[in-house]
Amino acid sequence: MILLTGATGYVGGRLLHALEMAGRRVRCLTRHPEALSQRVSPTTEVVAGDVLDPASLAPPMTGVDAAYYLVHAMASAKSFEEEDRKAAHAFAAAVRDAGVKRIVYLGGLGSGSTLSAHLRSRQEVGRILRESGVPTIEFRASIVIGARSRPFRFLVRLIERLPVLALPAWRVNRTSPADERDVIEILARAACSDRVSGSSLDIAGPVVLTYGDLIERIRDHMLLRRPTIGFRRLNAMPVASRVSARVSGEDHALIGPLMEGLLTDLLPRDDRAVELLGISRHSLDAAIERALREWELTEPLAAR
Repeated sequence: MILLTGATGYVGGRLLHALEMAGRRVRCLTRHPEALSQRVSPTTEVVAGDVLDPASLAPPMTGVDAAYYLVHAMASAKSFEEEDRKAAHAFAAAVRDAGVKRIVYLGGLGSGSTLSAHLRSRQEVGRILRESGVPTIEFRASIVIGARSRPFRFLVRLIERLPVLALPAWRVNRTSPADERDVIEILARAACSDRVSGSSLDIAGPVVLTYGDLIERIRDHMLLRRPTIGFRRLNAMPVASRVSARVSGEDHALIGPLMEGLLTDLLPRDDRAVELLGISRHSLDAAIERALREWELTEPLAAR
């Protein structure tokens, strides 16, 4: 039995579908069972629980072999770091007490003292889970390229709606975006692979590029002519994040922390995750094109 938290979110929802298609028995832990119960297969259980309520965690752990931890506090909340810390400790204790054999966690890519507050919190959660005494696999990922990925959708909306792309100094920082299909496949395989047990691994795409190059690559796939203007020293993050949120139609509570992560390189340490799990990665161009095509199946893109 696999316990899955975060199934109502983007990555958790895609992972749930992959696990169901693979015939795995899944139990989803959620604060709002009514929002999920009609969207799962007949063999999937949906149970009520809250990672901030330790008493609610013990019953769902019964008979569980592996537990996915895919939840994070809202980075806009004043106490989000403390909430992340409290939830991670509660989840780790419940998993340990129930005799669960493995935790699989997805956090954020990057290292060093210049990480944004929400990325530091994600990595602290990974440390707490790894120190729980339960074999834990911590994955760290950067931007996931997929039709429902909030960072990807944010970039697409900016490109679509701005006639000129004014890119601040963070455009030269680098990262390694990963195809949604590769991320989900890695997570799904990790539940039963002894090769990655107890590891901290990075999920990255096959290429490293700057955020400016990524934006231009997406722009080209959207068949748009959008001139770019680059600023060498200006970041203006507080103002830029609010303007960007308004232009893209996204909540600033989500876009603000996302854009803070752009202020530094978010680079993978190595490619051990794909090597250990035998993943053949999709190219960045294939990832972008697939994401845009899936998007257009349910929602038009004015640019295409």
